[in-house]
Amino acid sequence: MTFKKWIKSLIFFEILMGMKETMKHFLNYRPITLEYPHVKKSLPDNYRGMLGLLRYDDGTEKCVGCDLCEAACPSRVIRVVSAEVPGEPTKRYAKDYDMDMTRCLFCGLCVQACPVDALGMSQEFEWAVYDKRHLQLNKQQLLAIGDRAFPEREKRLEFQHPNVAYFNVSFKDIPEKEC
Repeated sequence: MTFKKWIKSLIFFEILMGMKETMKHFLNYRPITLEYPHVKKSLPDNYRGMLGLLRYDDGTEKCVGCDLCEAACPSRVIRVVSAEVPGEPTKRYAKDYDMDMTRCLFCGLCVQACPVDALGMSQEFEWAVYDKRHLQLNKQQLLAIGDRAFPEREKRLEFQHPNVAYFNVSFKDIPEKEC
């Protein structure tokens, strides 16, 4: 053992270096506390919060009642009851759409499974309630979450692509494609 190592072990060099770092942070203290209800922390873009049902720009719902989100959910949170549009057997919609958010894992599998992008994960995270029955959301509540979280809406598919409107016989009110 060299003399230098012996002196360092005698004066507890490692402990003194640790105390130096501690004192440096202790004397340069700056609080980083956020005033939570008034100042909210910014969330990352890929944050998965509450689920919301989305609409088209004309106010109609995107959900076609295919039940794929219900099948993809690992904790069986979603319950969809679909029905046919009267007089048009090829068109379906979600008559009832219920979610029990107390069991939701926020995994996003239901959003990925949706073929028409009718579900979206919002940035909402403040859902503390006294009674867990308030977290069983119905279709109107989910549409309200979607309206708040996603204010910009896309056009219906038949208006985005005129060829779809030209060959689709189930939509009678859509103008034909111009030549």
